[in-house]
Amino acid sequence: MYRVIDLHCDTIPNMYSDFREGKEISLLSNSGRIDLNRMREGGYICQCFSLFTHLGALKKRGESPFTHVLGLADFWKTQIAEYPDIIGQVTTAESMEENARMGKLSAMMTVEEGGVYEGKLENLYALYDKGVRMSTLTWNFANELGYPNPAIAPGSPRIPDMVNGLTDTGKSFVEEMERIGILIDVSHLNDAGIRDIFELTHGPVIASHSNARALCSHLRNLSDTNIRMIGERGGVIGINYFVGFLEDGGKIGRIEKMVEHMQYIKNLAGIDAIALGSDFDGFGEPCELSGAEKMQQLAAEMERQGFSSSEIERVFSLNALRVFRSVLS
Repeated sequence: MYRVIDLHCDTIPNMYSDFREGKEISLLSNSGRIDLNRMREGGYICQCFSLFTHLGALKKRGESPFTHVLGLADFWKTQIAEYPDIIGQVTTAESMEENARMGKLSAMMTVEEGGVYEGKLENLYALYDKGVRMSTLTWNFANELGYPNPAIAPGSPRIPDMVNGLTDTGKSFVEEMERIGILIDVSHLNDAGIRDIFELTHGPVIASHSNARALCSHLRNLSDTNIRMIGERGGVIGINYFVGFLEDGGKIGRIEKMVEHMQYIKNLAGIDAIALGSDFDGFGEPCELSGAEKMQQLAAEMERQGFSSSEIERVFSLNALRVFRSVLS
């Protein structure tokens, strides 16, 4: 069985929403796509659990993004701490591998939506202290740091934003993230912002849950240029299982298409640039990989399409581990 590191899921925010509504919740077993039982069945060693925050919804409620994410982070910690014999929070590759040796799963705290920092570096440090070790700059809204690519109406030309780069605040955040050891995640960021990140930084940059734009035209996917640059920097791209990022007009997230994106990225940037970024519990559309327990089916399709066992091992865990060792301390 291949060991799995998944760079992105939205399980914890979904549970937090249910918790605030008084519903029963369980990280051990639930109706989503990720729980501890299915992670063990699927061969996981680590899940990166995001603190996804919807700025639009918070604005309607008049809720502070930073206050919200602090509550979400504390909830995250209580859920992980509830099962100390099964899973533990990690901030380094070494602690992750130690958990694996003890037969335990690992959980890494990440941020999806740089607007939660409210443009203040002290908020970045506060979340670092809670264990955040990976962060996007944006989600689907402009914020103090930068801009996402524009939403495009069906049938309209898909033209990426190459004009609106990172704000001055965003540039200072990127430099500080690299200095203190938070992985810079370009998923959801527009092309101009990604360009700025490569100009400002020196080490690995990742896209935790993105695919190849050449195979699926959604602007959330990566251009060939950005795929190559992530590879040249020693970063990784986590393949996203959502059908909307796998194929234009698709109805279900097909495993075959996931592997086609891997093949494309391998040809552009090499096998070491590919990782896994399921986006589980961040979409409701059908997916052949219906949950964490199905992960070895992806390995079987990779074998069918010609990937060697050593290549599968690198995609499933070793490439992400290499980046963690390089950036996290």
